[in-house]
Amino acid sequence: MPSTPEPAPAPRADLPAAPDHGLGVTLNGDGADFAVHAPHATAVDLCLLTMDADGAVVEETRIGMHGPSRGLWSAHVPGVGAGQRYGYRAHGPWNPHEGLLYNPRKLLLDPYARALDGHVDLGPAVYAHEVTDDLVPAAEPWRPSRLDSAGSTAVGVVTGDTFPVVPGPRVPRERAVIYEAHVKGLTYQLPGVPAELRGTYAGMAHPAIIEHLTKLGITTVELMPIQQFTNDTTLQAKGLSNYWGYNTIGYFAPHNAYAATKDPGAQVSEFKAMVKALHAANIEVILDVVYNHTAEGNHMGPTLSFRGIDNPSYYRLVDGDRQHYFDTTGTGNSLLMSSPQVLQLIMDSLRYWVTEMHVDGFRFDLASTLARQFA
Repeated sequence: MPSTPEPAPAPRADLPAAPDHGLGVTLNGDGADFAVHAPHATAVDLCLLTMDADGAVVEETRIGMHGPSRGLWSAHVPGVGAGQRYGYRAHGPWNPHEGLLYNPRKLLLDPYARALDGHVDLGPAVYAHEVTDDLVPAAEPWRPSRLDSAGSTAVGVVTGDTFPVVPGPRVPRERAVIYEAHVKGLTYQLPGVPAELRGTYAGMAHPAIIEHLTKLGITTVELMPIQQFTNDTTLQAKGLSNYWGYNTIGYFAPHNAYAATKDPGAQVSEFKAMVKALHAANIEVILDVVYNHTAEGNHMGPTLSFRGIDNPSYYRLVDGDRQHYFDTTGTGNSLLMSSPQVLQLIMDSLRYWVTEMHVDGFRFDLASTLARQFA
């Protein structure tokens, strides 16, 4: 993996700041508006990516964003449409003991990305600090890694997919018969699902699945986590992978490995088609969601998104020891529920899954921990 010099902030292109549409990406007229919350950053680069069929970055165009305005960095970029891959590079102080881990060699996921392409390779390149081949810190005090993570991490995809979905049946709670299901497991195991659709949202929409659920008298399917997740180092060290999905890195994005169609962003329309088919059969869809922690783990974990964009704004850090995370759930970190930005992220995510993806409700993983810091 090549060592790279620290990139200087990209010059601000002669482009306007984005109008206040909110965070993430909004297609707007002749292009797209990008906005990300990073109040502690000194500069943020929007990175527009061209990639080959193997996921290697062929070209990266960096655009300096305007900001910070109320903590937001933004840019309007003409010519950008659905399917464009992108990420961010954030510049700022390197001071782990104060919880500041800026390293612009790391290509970061947009916390509001609505689709992801590729996967995370949990090797040394995705760590903001220098690590050994065993992924432990190489020095104390920590030094910033000189490896570039492009090509070793997933990237965001601009989406523009919209189509009407059949409204849900709105089953009264006292009449609900809820069936917990794993998209991959159920569609792999049930006879009648075509081989090419096993393990996918399209498989969940197949008549064999719907007939099975209907015969059981199911009113509501509760899907185990389908928001984009990744592996964790503990499992990887054992030669295992994350099956259950409780390791989220994208709160707006359907997990891309569950899509039968592998075109970038196609998982969004495939997920909607699944919801439409289930609704047409009078079956509600509830999502199991994990807002208590993220896939970035503890202080020795990778830097994939939130940690590199604005670590103190997204995570609950230990008072007087801000290199470490307050770990409510034993998973390495806890989102900072006292942060208005984190509360907005969660509410925006829930709203998106209801209004745009047309799901009918949620089951909150470890819900009691979300308010524990207020006790």
